[in-house]
Amino acid sequence: MSGHSKFANIKHKKEKNDAARGKIFTVIGREIAVAVKEGGPDPANNSKLRDVIAKAKSNNMPNDTIERGIKKAAGDAESVNYVQNTYEGYGPSGIAIIVETLTDNKNRTAANVRAAFSKGKGNIGTTGCVSFMFQKKGQIIVSREEYETDPDDFMMLALDAGAEDFVEEEDSFEILTDPDSFGEVREALEKEGVPMASAEVTMIPDTYVSLTDPEDIKNLKRTLDMLEEDDDVQAVYHNWEEED
Repeated sequence: MSGHSKFANIKHKKEKNDAARGKIFTVIGREIAVAVKEGGPDPANNSKLRDVIAKAKSNNMPNDTIERGIKKAAGDAESVNYVQNTYEGYGPSGIAIIVETLTDNKNRTAANVRAAFSKGKGNIGTTGCVSFMFQKKGQIIVSREEYETDPDDFMMLALDAGAEDFVEEEDSFEILTDPDSFGEVREALEKEGVPMASAEVTMIPDTYVSLTDPEDIKNLKRTLDMLEEDDDVQAVYHNWEEED
């Protein structure tokens, strides 16, 4: 990413989440509901739920809130009817954007996503129009400040756990996995006491695009802000090379 720190991105995202704690808790709460519906309320027998719980904890969701979410979903499983949808499109200067949603009202969500693209002078495209520019990967970010270790030893630990790649950066370590191996690798590192700044399955761009026109940057930020404020939006991925 042209030297742009992934860990700095994580910290920036968490600061935004802290300012909008209700939004991130809503997002994770829906993921808990879907995971419980698909695999049951016992994390020991539900790897997807274990991954969501790890994500919840990394976003400072209190344990009792997590437990309440699981119990509510387990007792209310038949009424949980969230539908997953993915939208793909373009922002200014062809910036690729992928939007993952989880909603109980597809029409409302579709209208909101279209409005976000439109108000930022972008447009929604067809399925597959930009996703080929990304790779779906499990990504674990570990702060070097939080975890002092020999990088070579840590790399061997990660690779032995099943990681595909290990990247050493100035302020952090990045561990990449196949999406299907993500939970296994995350749990192996967790057992070794590795603190994780972020651990999730994500979409990573093959290349990043810089914007120089202030108007383009303003419009793209408008689209991204509208999407990130929408409770139906679970995740937004893009290939914009954000400047520090």
